[in-house]
Amino acid sequence: MTDKVSIVRLPTGVPGLDELVGGGLPEFSFNLIAGSPGSGKTTLAHQIMFSLAGPDRKAIFFTGLGEPAVKMLRYQQQFAFFDAEKVNGSIRFVNLSAEVLTGDFERVLARIVEEVEANDAALVFVDSFRSAALAAKRTQGGESELQRFVQELGMRLTMWQATTFLVGEYLQSETDANPIFTVADGVLWLTQHVYRESMVRKMHVMKMRGQGPISGLHTFRISEEGIRVFPRAIVSDESAAIKALDGAGVIEQRLSLGIPVLDEMLGGGLPVGYSLLVAGPSGSGKTVLATHFLAEGAARGEAGVIAAFEKTPYHSSSRTLQGLIEAGKLGMIDTRALDLSIDETLFEMAGMVRRLNAKRVVIDSLSGFELALAPTFREDFRESLYRMVAVLTGMGTTILMISELEDRYTDLRFSPYGSAFLTDAIIMQRYLEVRGELKRAMVVVKVRGSAHHKELRAFEITDEGIVIGAALGEYEGLLTGRPVPSAKDGGDQHQ
Repeated sequence: MTDKVSIVRLPTGVPGLDELVGGGLPEFSFNLIAGSPGSGKTTLAHQIMFSLAGPDRKAIFFTGLGEPAVKMLRYQQQFAFFDAEKVNGSIRFVNLSAEVLTGDFERVLARIVEEVEANDAALVFVDSFRSAALAAKRTQGGESELQRFVQELGMRLTMWQATTFLVGEYLQSETDANPIFTVADGVLWLTQHVYRESMVRKMHVMKMRGQGPISGLHTFRISEEGIRVFPRAIVSDESAAIKALDGAGVIEQRLSLGIPVLDEMLGGGLPVGYSLLVAGPSGSGKTVLATHFLAEGAARGEAGVIAAFEKTPYHSSSRTLQGLIEAGKLGMIDTRALDLSIDETLFEMAGMVRRLNAKRVVIDSLSGFELALAPTFREDFRESLYRMVAVLTGMGTTILMISELEDRYTDLRFSPYGSAFLTDAIIMQRYLEVRGELKRAMVVVKVRGSAHHKELRAFEITDEGIVIGAALGEYEGLLTGRPVPSAKDGGDQHQ
């Protein structure tokens, strides 16, 4: 029995890509970067090359009938990963257009092997490899010659212990018939979609021999830093909420929301690992309640993270939150950019939770979150929100989400997305008219697995935050908009 051969994995220098492919790209592997025009294939190849290339690991970038090297470099040098000192040193560019135009694969192969041997290259890139395939179709026996060429190229470069990347534009329909998809050890597929004036780019690891890549489509962005991938998070089998229950189904740990009366209404505080939905109309005090939640955590040594999608938070809340951020007790996700994806936002939040070892998370608000997403991601917002909640609670955090609602007395919805069932607890805030005065009121609608108070209680927002008053038990019909004195109090007049 032969000894097990260990695989060396190369860090790609592309944030998120190593995690996506299963720990880095295998050394000496034969890879294909494919996809639609303009999806970022060449940028991805350059970012990997400039990250890996050095005096002890030289790279050759072969260009075919695509962009000439001079034009390619003119655009690639705008990225932060570009290092001019490596060009014509650790990195060499070679044009293969003369060989490719003949359709003679022997000449193409001979030139590649010659350059690799002469430069002792450990990294080989061919862009665009598809141009060679198109040239082959103009020659007799082109398809069979292409298959033989791909196999021979892969074998030669593997023998030379080179890690290879072929770059090309392909259609999804070509994946079954094209030999390169069979021979390649790894295949990265890139796409881009324009939908209602928003650009969405996605990456799919179609194949990665000897590794366990994350399945599915994963969004990525191209910025001045280069490409950044946002792998889809895997939902944990057991959330922190479940772990908070003992064998008898009794909640062991609870968190204070920073408002003693509200903790009592919840049955002793919010259970650790739960997701709480705070629903109510604009200005009813949802953000103030979230601020209490985060400030109480900071006072107890529990760091927090907030993803704020609202443009105009309360000034008092803003000052409190700013103080927590400056003290290093709160991390804020900058979510003002449009065309976000759930995966991108979750990637940022999960990373900040790990860095701060955060125990409390606030999303303010779900309506703002939806508007910040690219339109194509709004179609499955509920499913994506479920995955986000499951991942974050699985990391041991307790989540407070804010839902902006119209104050319609006859409608007791708690979220416009039908997502209330995803949460473990719900607090509803409402405006009420009592004796000609506008009042705020709140009620605990549910706390999964726990008894809780059910009375509707008036509250005020003061300089100190939320102050909860007595229960409004002397009235009935408060949520209908037509309150009347309670029958038990003997009243019979409309107020």
